[in-house]
Amino acid sequence: MNTTLATLLVAVASAVVTVAAEASPQSSSDAIQGSAIVVQDQASLRAAPRDGAQQQASLWQGEVLEVRGERLDYLQVWDHKRERGGFIRASDVRRMALTEAQGPALLAVMRFVQDTPGAEALGIGLAAAYLQAAPANVLAGEEGAQALDALGTFADRLARRASVAVPGKASGAALSAHLDVANGYGLRFATYEVDGRMQVCYEGEAFRRLLAMPVAHAARRARAVLALTRPECINPDLSASERAKLIAWQAQVLENGDVAGLPSYLRNRVQMRRASVWGAMAFQQARRNPADPAVAAAATRALTELGGVNRADLPDEDQSAYNDAAMRVSAVRWALVPATVPAPPVGKRPALLTEPGASGDTCVLLVDAQHPSSAPLLRRCTYGVVWTASATTNREGTALALAVQPMEGWRELWVLRKTAAGWIADVLPPAAAIPETGVAEWAGWVPGGQQMLVARESRGQGRYRKSFEVVRLDGLTTERVTGDISALPLFQRWQDPAWTRQTLSLR
Repeated sequence: MNTTLATLLVAVASAVVTVAAEASPQSSSDAIQGSAIVVQDQASLRAAPRDGAQQQASLWQGEVLEVRGERLDYLQVWDHKRERGGFIRASDVRRMALTEAQGPALLAVMRFVQDTPGAEALGIGLAAAYLQAAPANVLAGEEGAQALDALGTFADRLARRASVAVPGKASGAALSAHLDVANGYGLRFATYEVDGRMQVCYEGEAFRRLLAMPVAHAARRARAVLALTRPECINPDLSASERAKLIAWQAQVLENGDVAGLPSYLRNRVQMRRASVWGAMAFQQARRNPADPAVAAAATRALTELGGVNRADLPDEDQSAYNDAAMRVSAVRWALVPATVPAPPVGKRPALLTEPGASGDTCVLLVDAQHPSSAPLLRRCTYGVVWTASATTNREGTALALAVQPMEGWRELWVLRKTAAGWIADVLPPAAAIPETGVAEWAGWVPGGQQMLVARESRGQGRYRKSFEVVRLDGLTTERVTGDISALPLFQRWQDPAWTRQTLSLR
């Protein structure tokens, strides 16, 4: 297996960094003197070895040139990408030989650049050069794993930078050029439009090959699985069945990350990602069959992974990831509560039933002793997951709260309430924004039949918000809201004990 992988790596490296061996228009008069990698952005390729000579092209860090001579403080080079020769200042490039003897030096420079933000294109060029220079037996070992780890890290970091670049700015032009350099080495990126902006994602080939290497140690495998399972890199245009398959694949990939010997911050990241993915798994399975025992098993796994996170070891930059993971797990927490068979309704107190809809959706029926399922008080259908175990009715029998999850990581609160004109259904979302991640959950009834307690948590348009609210049933208007639950006397007095035990909002 190692030999096969090493042979494949050599083939890949050869495809992306071999300087073309066939003759060029200048090869008859210029002897090849090795290669050079550009280390400065917008380095000028000129027609003559003078600053005032005509500029033939603008080169970017990471590009490889063929060296054919030296004149003054310039190198005479041939650019195979543009099929053009010229002169470039020697200080703008670093000469190298793609030989086995040069391999350790290339690896050392690559390690240094790996921790240098903004040098991703240069690092990709160095990694590709190392893969070309190193022999097969070296590539099959620890050094090969280091090179793949670095190559994937460079590509992933470049994609992240490109995703937050401001269009039209000079930095955006440089990032576009760096992506072009990476594409020239055979790296592939996917681009999606998300909420009016472009999300750029590395497709992950280097990380996949790293995970196939038994010699790769735990920290590298952890970084690889985290890069391969980024939630923001899921194509938003995938069909439901394709998305379910991808989530299942991500769950399998995350099993490649052994957290036992990892540094605490890295272990936390893997467990938070597992919690998010298993929460998504629970939702996808519930869409097919809410009664499937696999739904509760996936939700249990999600809660277990989240519970294994050591919050004391969370760096500041991981706080948002922890909140997102908690919301994704919270969205499916009702899968852990077995749904009971509803008792026959008595008198005018309403009860809840569900039945399959005509087009594959789920219909919620509100019934009482005088209004059976054939003529319910209210009927409303949804393609989301209806968590029937969450249904709760107020003491007066005039309102019922129900958790409904229309998508991964987003759970809404349905409030079915009695009015003078009959029963109606209102939806209370986690936030009045484009659905991203969030949970709205019932937290208790206030006696009198006019108010209820609600906890809401969401992330939308880059902002995180958590609130505890006293909501008026008539119109679902918020009467009081705070981020500190102790500031609401009604919340302190009437919050439901079962909610207090089960919710993740009080973490």
